[in-house]
Amino acid sequence: MAVFLLTGFGDEIADSLDAQMETMEKLDIHCIETRGIDGRNIADFTPKEAGAVRARMRARGFAVSALGSPIGKIGIRDPFAPHLDSFRNLLDVARAMETKYIRLFSFYIPEGEDPKTYRDEVLERLLRLTEAARGSGITLLHENEKRIYGDVPERCLEILTAFPGEIYATYDPSNFVQCGVKNREAFELLRPYVRYLHVKDSVYTEESAYLDRGFEKVSDAHRPAGLGDGELPWILSQLKEMDYHGFASLEPHLTGGDFVPGTNAEKFCAAANALKGLLAAL
Repeated sequence: MAVFLLTGFGDEIADSLDAQMETMEKLDIHCIETRGIDGRNIADFTPKEAGAVRARMRARGFAVSALGSPIGKIGIRDPFAPHLDSFRNLLDVARAMETKYIRLFSFYIPEGEDPKTYRDEVLERLLRLTEAARGSGITLLHENEKRIYGDVPERCLEILTAFPGEIYATYDPSNFVQCGVKNREAFELLRPYVRYLHVKDSVYTEESAYLDRGFEKVSDAHRPAGLGDGELPWILSQLKEMDYHGFASLEPHLTGGDFVPGTNAEKFCAAANALKGLLAAL
């Protein structure tokens, strides 16, 4: 029987970890995908500081589903050495926070240029990351994100097949929507590699496509699960048929729009309840 473990990006509720946990408790969700904690990005924590955060979470019955890291979310022309050092620190942070997953990306491609031009450099950088992670017990999860090399399913597959058993997929339906990709086709291509699901939905519009580079510039195209073009009900049904045992991580990106009224916490709760409704229907 499939098992969907609910988790989410608590920093879409509030900067404060305590406030994040308070809202999650009300939703009966007891995992957090850590990205922003008390106003700091997870990449800025030392392992000792991360251990202290983990102790606070453990005291309230919370686990860490994954590190929502920014690794690979730099330009392909940006210096890589400092980024690799940050990744090595994140490996220690992940162990301190008792999680086996680190989310990463495959580097922003200069606007207007052919991503294939940078294929070798992308794979070389990902190789350096996988080499650093070997023996750590940490699994790397590549997220499809707009404007990075792996923003369409074919290039995602290229990455996943280049690093078998070392990089798996965090599947984000909304990000594919914003790239003009049909999710049924994308999921069929990537399904053997999906180990983690981001629950984010959106509607496709030409003016929002490729303009939203993530949480920093949230457009008003995002919707609770099932209300956009992301095929979330179908994707969840496919995961159920696959006997999926893994995380469904709420990353609703509703804070910057007016589609769902209320505070950030209320918007997050609306997104959580939409997901619970889809799961109940299964």
